[in-house]
Amino acid sequence: MRGVAPGSRGLAFLLLALAMLFWAGNWVIGRALRDAFEPVALNFWRWAIAALVLAPFALPELRGKFGVIQRHAGILALLSLTGVAMFHAMVYAGLKTTSTVNAVLLNSSLPLFIIACAWVLERERTTLRQVGGMLVSIAGILVILSRGDPRSLLHFDVHPGDAWILLAMPVWGVYSVLLKRRPPELGGVGFLFLIALAGTLLLVPAAALEAAAAPPRWPAPGEALGVLYIAIFASVLAFICWNRGVAIVGANVAGFTLHLLPLFGTVLAIVFLGEAFQAFHALGFATILAGVVVATRAAPPQNGKKRGILLPPPNCK
Repeated sequence: MRGVAPGSRGLAFLLLALAMLFWAGNWVIGRALRDAFEPVALNFWRWAIAALVLAPFALPELRGKFGVIQRHAGILALLSLTGVAMFHAMVYAGLKTTSTVNAVLLNSSLPLFIIACAWVLERERTTLRQVGGMLVSIAGILVILSRGDPRSLLHFDVHPGDAWILLAMPVWGVYSVLLKRRPPELGGVGFLFLIALAGTLLLVPAAALEAAAAPPRWPAPGEALGVLYIAIFASVLAFICWNRGVAIVGANVAGFTLHLLPLFGTVLAIVFLGEAFQAFHALGFATILAGVVVATRAAPPQNGKKRGILLPPPNCK
């Protein structure tokens, strides 16, 4: 990127890589805590703690902006519902019964769901290149869902956890498309605090029903530390690292680092959870990634100048 000092560029990529590492840790810890917390409860405590951590920094930023918040209450509620309440609860539900490796590799298909949601919600034009890329990525998703055995798909033998992860993808796609409608008057920390707080409140009824059906127990010290990790590192620090990195090198360049998330997630799952990385994982991920590259690569402009890959909006997980 022109005008960016080499040192600043190096710092940006370090921050972006840290954001991916923190978000990858969320998937691994979500899997590790599957028996300690029900999905909605884990999501509730994640965002309740994150809101408390953000409050001292966000409240001064939001002073005098009640009118803006009131005018945009509808879109803020939708962003809270999809990006905070629904998406993460569905991911944690999936992680109860599927491996972290499967989950993070399925998550790599997210750009295709964002393209599809943009077409449905915004009527953004879909090209043949994008449709072709989606079909290629769908093939990669099927490889992972079938665990390399296509015959299992004929009997609809898809793991419930994989289904939850896959269903979560269009929910994040809706959030990403709606994100462009967020009030520009709100800064990054203030916006994150508002959707964290609203999302926590939206989770209260579901968390209460979940607790009535499966009474919670007091978490062990290690389990409590896991919740603190996903609240502070995956919900607050990752966001700060991502935003700072994007501010230095731009969204398109930063978007290339999104593919570090499944890489980090897979390595962490193998090291800390003893999960196995198999041949069908490699084939599925490579196929999904090929589809994403095909679908998001811009057509060459007529003046002959090369253009980069158009990447989806930032992924805040």
